[in-house]
Formats: sequence, structure tokens, C-alpha cells
Amino acid sequence: MEYHWGLLLKFQHIFFFLIFFIITFFTENYFLDVPELIWSVLSVIIFNVGIYSLVYFYLVPEFYLSNKYPEFILYALISFLFSSLFRILLEPAVFNMHFNETLSNTKFLYNVYTAQGIVILVASFLGITKDKFLIEQDFKDLGEEKDQLYLDLLKSKMNPHFLLNTLNNIYSKSFQPSENTSESILQLSKLLQYVIYDTHKEKISMAQEFSSIKSLAGLYQLKYNNVLDITFDIQDEETLELIDVPPSVCLTLFENALKHSAVGIEAESYIHISYKIQEQDLLFEIRNSVSKKKNLVGNMNDSGLGNEAVIHILEKNYAGRFTFISQPAEDNNYQTILKIKL
Repeated sequence: MEYHWGLLLKFQHIFFFLIFFIITFFTENYFLDVPELIWSVLSVIIFNVGIYSLVYFYLVPEFYLSNKYPEFILYALISFLFSSLFRILLEPAVFNMHFNETLSNTKFLYNVYTAQGIVILVASFLGITKDKFLIEQDFKDLGEEKDQLYLDLLKSKMNPHFLLNTLNNIYSKSFQPSENTSESILQLSKLLQYVIYDTHKEKISMAQEFSSIKSLAGLYQLKYNNVLDITFDIQDEETLELIDVPPSVCLTLFENALKHSAVGIEAESYIHISYKIQEQDLLFEIRNSVSKKKNLVGNMNDSGLGNEAVIHILEKNYAGRFTFISQPAEDNNYQTILKIKL
């Protein structure tokens, strides 16, 4: 995973030790004169960098994040006592500290205990919250990857066998050129352009989405010599260029209808697509026949994964603003209704 806030974590450490340096300088200033004051402060900072690192990089991940809370508290307390005792014994012996009735050694002890407690508490807090940030970032990245997987799923719904068969049909007809051959190449070109370029965009216009649907329908019509009952009822056509939707959503629903309607396979099969703006809602509806022989087109449940991806994309873009219905209707028909509040 790539963490875009890595610099922020480093800045937290630097900022803390900058504040700690200032506090140490002013507390040690009462007991020491320059230049011993400078050497004392530097030695305290270096020593506490080690204590801080021990807690942040070892105690927190090794014990706290492993749910070994008693051990973590014990070792943090030992670190506090050891570091405090080390400073209490070493600093007065190495540096010429001035103690009197006003600046007693009790105040020095208080300063040491407070400083060491702050170092260990801050190191523990930042270590624990860092792990929380990492987990949240992992969930965010996984969510983005999941979204991308759903988008890839919608893109992959374009049946590769159909495209290959279309190419083979065009090739076989190319020996006797006709208008159908040219039209097939044109429709396939439009469809491939959509798959290659438009599906990588976050949103495209409804005009582009309908263009891909019509290109796919046109290829099916040419394959079956324009006898398929696939009709379009597009109202409010002037809004097609103005309304943007996630790519492949409507196309996936149309592909499901193609797959399960048995158009070109059974007589009286049909697909009717309608689009209109109704009270500030985009209404996209598909009604199609259902194959009487399931083995010809597969099980209707095969569309479930495509519908799941569609719903996920809709929830991401129109949470609380869409209605999606995909269910059998009367007389062995099937209806798919998508309503989006604009």
C-alpha cells in the first residue's frame, strides 16, 4: 500500500522533539549554565530519542498491537523507571548542577519524571494511532480496489465470443462486399471505441451510453438479418448530452437482456428499451421476453453478478438517490428499471 500521509507521521516526531527540546532547555536552564546547559539538553534529547524509538517501534507493535496489554504496561513502566533513574543518577554526576533551597533536587526529580512520562506516553499514543491510520488507509485502498474490480467486471461483461464471432462474420462476408459488411465494421468500431476509451472515464453522457447500446443492438440485428424485435423509445432526447452516468451500467443491463431474452433464437422474443425524464428522475427501463428453453441462453441467475456490480457502482455515485428493480413480470416477461434522482 502507498501511504500519502507518510510525511505527516515523520513531521509528528520532529514536531514533538522540537517542543520537547524547548521544554528541556527551559527546565534545565534553572540548574545549569552555558555551555553545560547545551550539552545537557543535547544528551537528554539523544537519550530520549532512543527511549521514544523503543516504545514506538518495539513495545507498541510487539505487545499492544498483539493484545498483550499487561505486558505492554509492564514494559512501558520499566522503561519509564529506567530512563528516569538513569537521568537522575547521571546528570548531576556529569554536569555541574546548582541546587539550593529554591531550586531543590526535588524540583529536578519532578522535571525528570514529568519529561520521561511525556516521552513514553506520546510515543505510545502516536504508535497506537499510527496503526489505526494504517488500518483505515488499508480499508480505503481496498475499497478503491474493490470499486475498480466492479468497474472491470462491468467492462468484461462485453461478451468476447460475440465480438470474435462478429469479426468472423465480417471476414466471411468480406469476400462478397455489401452494405451489411460496411455497417458491421462501423458498429463494431463504435463499440470497441467505447470499450477502449469511454469505460475508463468516471462518467460519460447518456448519449455515449446509448450509442454503445445501439451499436451492440445493431451488430445483433446484422447478425440476424435485421429481424430482431429490439426497439428504442427515447423521450427527452435533448437531455442525453446533458446527463452523465457511470459507464457500462446501462450497457450491462442491456447485455443481460440480450442474453436472457432469446432474441434471434426463439420466435416472438423481444427487447424494448425506454428512456425519459420523469419529475426530475432519469428513468431507464428494459422489458424483455424470457427464453422458454433455459438451456439455450443459460440460467437467469447468471445476471446476478452483473447486477451486483451495477448496484455497487450506483451506490457509490447515487447513494440514496436511485431505485433499481430487476425481476420477472407478467406473461413470462422480465423487467429491469433504473431510476436516478437528478
